[in-house]
Amino acid sequence: MNNVRREVYFSGQVQGVGFRYTVMRLAANLDVTGFVRNMLDGRVQLIAEGSSGEIDRLLDGIRDAMGGYIRDGETIKASATGEFRGFGVR
Repeated sequence: MNNVRREVYFSGQVQGVGFRYTVMRLAANLDVTGFVRNMLDGRVQLIAEGSSGEIDRLLDGIRDAMGGYIRDGETIKASATGEFRGFGVR
């Protein structure tokens, strides 16, 4: 199965609400690698690599858990680079 990469920029009230740690907890139960981090402009950046299905499950979980804080999410799709060993908060 080919892995893919999704880079998602979440905007809204996504900093200071446990967003990154919620994403990390969700990712721990899935076969995905990458990271989540706060950005200086108030958005949160997620980079995830894995199968499309696993990334969809991660994004669905984020929407279920944190949807009330998310105003928008800009997604960039690319080929996986394989650069990550695990998933973490930066």
